[in-house]
Amino acid sequence: MNITIVGTGYVGLVTGTTLAELGNSVYCVDIDEKKVEGMKQGIVPIYEPNLEEMFLRNIQAERLFFTTQLKEALDKSDVIYLALPTPPGEDGSADLSYVLKVANDIGEMMTSYKVIVNKSTVPVGTADKVREVIASKTNIEFDVVSNPEFLREGFAVEDSMNPARVVVGSSSEKAKDVMAQIYQPFTNTGIPIIFMDEKSSELTKYASNSFLAVKITFMNEIANYCEKIGADVDKVRLGMGSDDRIGQRFLFPGIGYGGSCFPKDVKALIKSGKDEDFSFQILEATENVNVSQKVILVSEIEKYFNGDLSGKTIAVWGLAFKANTDDIREASSLDNIHLLLEKGAKVVAYDLIAEENVRKVLGDKISYAKTMYEAAENADALFIATEWPEFKNPNFKLLGEKLKNKAIFDGRNMFPLEIPEQNGFFYKSIGRKTIG
Repeated sequence: MNITIVGTGYVGLVTGTTLAELGNSVYCVDIDEKKVEGMKQGIVPIYEPNLEEMFLRNIQAERLFFTTQLKEALDKSDVIYLALPTPPGEDGSADLSYVLKVANDIGEMMTSYKVIVNKSTVPVGTADKVREVIASKTNIEFDVVSNPEFLREGFAVEDSMNPARVVVGSSSEKAKDVMAQIYQPFTNTGIPIIFMDEKSSELTKYASNSFLAVKITFMNEIANYCEKIGADVDKVRLGMGSDDRIGQRFLFPGIGYGGSCFPKDVKALIKSGKDEDFSFQILEATENVNVSQKVILVSEIEKYFNGDLSGKTIAVWGLAFKANTDDIREASSLDNIHLLLEKGAKVVAYDLIAEENVRKVLGDKISYAKTMYEAAENADALFIATEWPEFKNPNFKLLGEKLKNKAIFDGRNMFPLEIPEQNGFFYKSIGRKTIG
């Protein structure tokens, strides 16, 4: 099948490459000419493990193409995926201007039946709005489908090729048949495709992400309580996770959630509720707790230095909001760095993957190291903000020699407590006893 993907951000590029891998001819459209030229040359504009190999393979197989011309791609395609940004406004509502602008353009350009697939995360009722915009511009038959993505950054290729389920919202049998054909390689292997109405499909994405945000935040609350009463959150997590009604995933405590999805989607669902005179009280609490959780260790660092961080140098390991991505949107690292700088500290950070993106935000307000141990050189303490694999088993002897004080503030609970203790470190993590 011939498919167009409008938007080559994280979702669009992974979706387009996956659909090409499944044997379709895919035309990726983006208004950024430099980005499009780079992709034509085989340059992947985002960092995602295993994406480059699949990307290059499908370019070579002549199944994956790139253009700035929507009309050119539209004329070649039967199905149009919208993978456009829906950034949050000041009130938390999702900005649909990009989606509706492209819908308007499609309405003006289309000359034959198309299935318009909304892949962007959008509020309930967006499919209706897209349908109205296109219908105002053309009398040609078309259908609008909601097909939310459920990709985890850092595991997007795995998730795209082996999804837990495919959710399709459509009131058209014709469109359902088209979508079933596209996803037949998945259903042939037993992966379910769940058909529903458009509004239910749109809400499924928001509800899923918001529930996971609640789960993370609940575990962080339990972790904070563990510290008050002397319990070990690691043991509690294992005890809870062994119950298959709860499950083990998203029970790891830390310095809050971030990224491009959870914060935005929680805000959007809260705002959508308010628009209907409905209060998502549990989500409002989740959002408030997460704000304070992200910087919960800064007060512990202050306490260690007797309330004064002036002139102290803090080494920060990790800048991305999570491991295996260069995404720094809503990253806890940035919240902590901003607060540390406000309190007079200096910051030396290490994250080779996310460094370039942080430079665009912070510039020379902080220093950047080329290795994890270079960051620790003459630093007064170490702060771990991202759970990169390379941080899991450091050379503690070397680290102790580099740091002025053998003090680690671990926002991701990277080490068993006995390891820093055996190596003579002060060690503060989340929901566990303090060592030293």
